[in-house]
Order: sequence, then C-alpha cells, then structure tokens
Amino acid sequence: MFRNNYDNDAITFSPQGRIFQIEYASEAVKQGSVTVGLCSKTHVVLVALKRNAEDLSSYQKKIIGVDTHLGLALAGLASDARVLSNFMKRQALASKMTYGRPIPIERIVDQIGDRAQTNTQNYSNRPYGVGLLVAGVDDTGPHLFEFQPSGMTQEMVACAIGARSQMARTYLERNLDSFKDCGREELVTHGLKALKESLNQDRELTIENASVGVVGLSGGAEGGKRKLEGFRLYDGEEMAPLLERALADEGTKPEGEGEGQGESMDTS
Repeated sequence: MFRNNYDNDAITFSPQGRIFQIEYASEAVKQGSVTVGLCSKTHVVLVALKRNAEDLSSYQKKIIGVDTHLGLALAGLASDARVLSNFMKRQALASKMTYGRPIPIERIVDQIGDRAQTNTQNYSNRPYGVGLLVAGVDDTGPHLFEFQPSGMTQEMVACAIGARSQMARTYLERNLDSFKDCGREELVTHGLKALKESLNQDRELTIENASVGVVGLSGGAEGGKRKLEGFRLYDGEEMAPLLERALADEGTKPEGEGEGQGESMDTS
C-alpha cells in the first residue's frame, strides 16, 4: 500500500469506491496474532495466540471477559480493543440495570458495529484498527460474531482472524460439519488444533503463548432452559491439560517456554 490523495481521512471515497483508511485498519488486523472462534449447539470457544513485544515483557492479553455470558478475542491494536471492550461492558451493565437481564449478543455486536461505522462519517475520527470475535450466550442460544474495522458484523459458525489465519480457516472448513454436535472439550480441542495449524514450523503452542475462553450451556433441559456456564478464561497453568488433550494425537507435550517476538507495531 502507498500514500495517495484519497487516504487523508476516513470519509473520502477514491474513484474506485474505496476508503483507504479502512483498508489500512484491516491491515493492522492482519498484522495481529491469530485468533480462532468456534460455535456448537451448546458452547462457544475462543482460542488465541499471544505475543510479547520483547523477551523482557509479558505476553499481551488477547481474550477479554465482558460479562458473565459474553467475551471477546482480538487481533490488531490492543488499545483499540480495550476501548471497545470497555464500551461493551458499559452497555452490558446498562442492560442489567434498565431491563434486569443480560444484553442479547446480536444487539451489543450491532452497537459496536454502529460505533465503528460512525468513525467513517466524521473527518476527525479514524477507524478502529482491530478485529474482534465476540462469543456469548443469550435466550436464543450460543452465538459467535465477527467484527471488522469497517463496522461490518456477521454471525459465524467458525472463524479465524489475524496473521497466518488462512491455515486455521482451512482446518475449520475441513472439520466444519463436526462442530455443531461437539461438546465443550471437543470444541476446545478443535480450536487449539486450528491455532496450531497457523504456527510456523519452528514454533509450538505453550502455556504462555496460548489462551482459551469458553461460554455455553450445560445440563438437561428443564422447562425448555439450560443452565448458563459463565464465560471462563483459561490462561497460564490452566492451559496445560487443554494442550495435552489437544496435542495428544501428535505426541507433542506443551512446553513452558514462550514464543518468539512479535512485530514492533503494537498489534496483538
């Protein structure tokens, strides 16, 4: 990409009908480490590869809990994701205070989509340089949504975003038919295997560079309803049994050492 007369702001179309700043924001998403989401009839799983900017720094947080029934994973600028996640937390709290119930997943995703699209109508604003996978459960069941910097949102059965995500998407497409009936553990295993597909050959998943978020429904139907399994984040030592189960078929044990350095750009 190169600078031209039509990329000074996010509101001007080029003669080809493109808004270049949105395309630049999408490139920031592609620079972020890969994030994978999968959805079944009972659960939604988010799996993310974490990066550290240098050996002396900690790994960047990639999965954020928004509410007991809702969480997100990011690829791109972590600071932009923090702004959007804080907005989502306020909206989720407002729904509980006003209506006495958790906010529906589609509604909160539409709200951040509207917020991002508004940035393409004001000269002084820029697009958010982050892509999100939003996972949650409401009265209609489990849902997985993808959010893009343009403000476009769409519901997905499975999705992967970030650098080298094409290999993860290939794995998801190859196993798509099996996701619908998967339980919690099987879905997590599929997510970690998809994540591993996106790694360079000289890298491995470890308890330091991988994290998992799960939310779903459990128990038998009682009056047409199931019990909510609140959003839970697995990180650090909690990842060890998940990685052992996912990598058992390959005879690979999870290592305790971190992954290589990320790019100098503050993308996650």
